This record gives sequence, C-alpha cells and structure tokens, in this order.
Amino acid sequence: MNTKEVPDSGEINASLERVLPVLDSEDPEIRPQGSNGKPGGLILLDSVPTIIVPDLHARTGYLKALLAWIPPGETYTVYQGLSSGKLQVVCVGDGFHAEARAVQRWRGAFEEYINEYKNHKFIDAEMKESLAVMMSVMELKSAFPNNFHFLKGNHENIANEESSDNRAFRKFVHEGSMVKSWFNKFIENETFQNYYWFEKKLPVFAVGNRFCISHAEPRKYYPKKELINAMIQREIIFDLTWTGNDEAEHGSVKKYLEEYFPGDNSSIIFGGHRPVADIYQSRADGRYLQIHNPNKYIVVYISNMQNFSPETNILVLPLETEV
Repeated sequence: MNTKEVPDSGEINASLERVLPVLDSEDPEIRPQGSNGKPGGLILLDSVPTIIVPDLHARTGYLKALLAWIPPGETYTVYQGLSSGKLQVVCVGDGFHAEARAVQRWRGAFEEYINEYKNHKFIDAEMKESLAVMMSVMELKSAFPNNFHFLKGNHENIANEESSDNRAFRKFVHEGSMVKSWFNKFIENETFQNYYWFEKKLPVFAVGNRFCISHAEPRKYYPKKELINAMIQREIIFDLTWTGNDEAEHGSVKKYLEEYFPGDNSSIIFGGHRPVADIYQSRADGRYLQIHNPNKYIVVYISNMQNFSPETNILVLPLETEV
C-alpha cells in the first residue's frame, strides 16, 4: 500500500480477502470453536514469549516500531520472532480513530462532514492513518495466524451501530458517524461489508501462562464456555470492550484469574481502553493492569511471569513519525 495516499476499495478488499479466511479457519487448539462450529471469542496462547500491545488508534508508527524492536535479551527483531515462531503478539484492539494528537484534524473533518464531504482532506488524512494501521494488522494476521492476534476493542465498529456488542462512538466530534459516512461515500459497499464482518470475527479474550488479556477491564465474569461462545452471546463482547474505570463488578478480574490459574495470587489481566498517565495503572487490587498511553508506544514483554515486574516488563518503544 502507498502510505502517501488513502487506500481505495480494491486495496482494502485485497487485505480483507486474505484475512477473512484466516479468521474463519483458526486452529481450534488456539481458538476453540463455539457451539456454532466457528472460531469463538477465546484465544489460548502458546507458551512462547508474548508481547502485548495496547490501543493503536491510527498510530502508524506503532507497529513499525514494534516489528523493528529487539526484545530484551534476544538477538532477533519482533518481525523475525514472528516469522520463526519464537514469540507471539497480542494487540488489545482499537485500531481506528486518532486521539488527542489529531483533535484539530477531527474538527476540520467535522466541518467537511456537515458539508457532505464536498471537500475531504482532513477526513482523508485520518482515514489514511486508520486504514494503514488496520491493513497492517490484517497482513500480520494473514502472515502469522497462530502468533499474531488482534482482539476486538470498542472502536472496532465501522458501522457505528448500536447493538448487543457495540455502541455508537463519539469523543471529540462525531467520529463514528463521520467514518461510516466516509466509507459510504468513497468505498464500495462490498468492501464495507467485508470490513464489517472482519470486525465481527475478532476474538475478545486471550489466556496465556499466568496472564490474560482483554481490551477493557471485564465488566463481569463469564466462564470459559461462555467466552468461547461470545461470538454468539455478543453482549459478552460489550462487557469486555466498553467498561470504564470503576464500572466493573467487584471481584470480576479475580474470578477470571481463579478459573484459569487457581491458587496463583500473582497472575494478572492486561488491558487498555482507558488512558493512563505514565506507562500503566494498577486496578482490581493489582490484578488488572491498564497499559494504554496515547502519547507513548508501550509494550508488555512476558517471557516468564514468575519474574514479571511492571517496572521491568512494561517498556516504551522509540516513537516513529506517523504517515
């Protein structure tokens, strides 16, 4: 893809046509099938070292910096590690919608939106970045289906729908409506529909060795069987992607960890969704760590949870310029 231009329907659809069959045919040992016989909402991670990546939010430099990064104590880059199967990457979701760095651009795009995109340079700049990020996600998932995972976040809602699993989105302006309108005006309907189904097929919860990952702090506890069936019981997806600070039921995090790691009082759930001031925020009596900072490229690198420490395992990558 030419990152100097907004991708067209054909370019977007080419990435979608590669990734959709991958999501439909994931290894059931890694992504157990729901009662409908299709890949479910739960990812069971391999035992190799894991890199957790919080909200991307149209930051094109984030994945570039990640793939070129050499993890502590290793001699290979993340891209080489994915290629060789030596590590795995889990993104917590939220690929679309640039945040505070782009607030003036969003305001300019809103003026374009209310004038039915007769002019559209601001929204095009936003869509160039958001789509560059998500097309990179699709290509990485297609290339490394067992080692690269992208969980659904609350911003994975291209239709800006109100449903059991989604809520319409706005923050600085009317971002959800504006993106949907851009797609409807400039992108073919087949591509829009394929993108919609791509989002609907994304998993929502990952379990590793003494850690779990979800986009947001779990609003309530769902046992393993229900998580696997989250693609059918889609209200579960909402409860794992939209929970604000202090909105989770008391003890929900602990219940998940007790199910997967009984008797282990040091296991942790990692997530993003709500921004933190530095590199992480501890919640749920230290059992849930938020790691999303809109101004930093944060990663969690886990090679052995027995030696895990937020101060040494939560790291900041060098910033790259966005396209």
